[in-house]
Amino acid sequence: MFRPAEVLILTGTPGSGKTTAANSIAQLPGSPKVHLHADDFWHFIKAGLVPPWQTDAHRQNATVIEVLAGAAARYAEGGYFVIVDGVIGPWFLDPFRDLGVVLHYIVLRPDLEEAIRRCSERGGDTLSDPVPISALHQQFADLGALERHSLSVSGLSVDETCDAIGRSLASGRFRLR
Repeated sequence: MFRPAEVLILTGTPGSGKTTAANSIAQLPGSPKVHLHADDFWHFIKAGLVPPWQTDAHRQNATVIEVLAGAAARYAEGGYFVIVDGVIGPWFLDPFRDLGVVLHYIVLRPDLEEAIRRCSERGGDTLSDPVPISALHQQFADLGALERHSLSVSGLSVDETCDAIGRSLASGRFRLR
């Protein structure tokens, strides 16, 4: 189910469990896997960073997504199953669609309250402000033509989430055409 030279974009609002699930999946035995945590690509910017949820960050965010897509492509070309974990909405899919690799897109959807609770519990230097979390949750609430790429994870454990992701990949349900 985790085939080399394929890319899975695992996305959703902050607090949806994407990083936890990506870490778990990447460590499963079998095919070689790479986990690209999109947040790291924003952290590479050392001066001039605009918080990515702000409206004036669009150009910066487009650049980061292009670099991230390029890294995913190189790993896929090297024979790895690549899991890209980050807040990657449909508006940022074009650089990934242009890669010429098998591409899967899964939007993890928790309840808003669950997402906010998870973000506030994890602490550290992560987003915990309910205002941008709510705004991002709203942006992922209606995916239009990509609505079939949503996966409800409300109340699911990490193992249950990973199992649902695996079953969905095996079925081809979340493959972008």
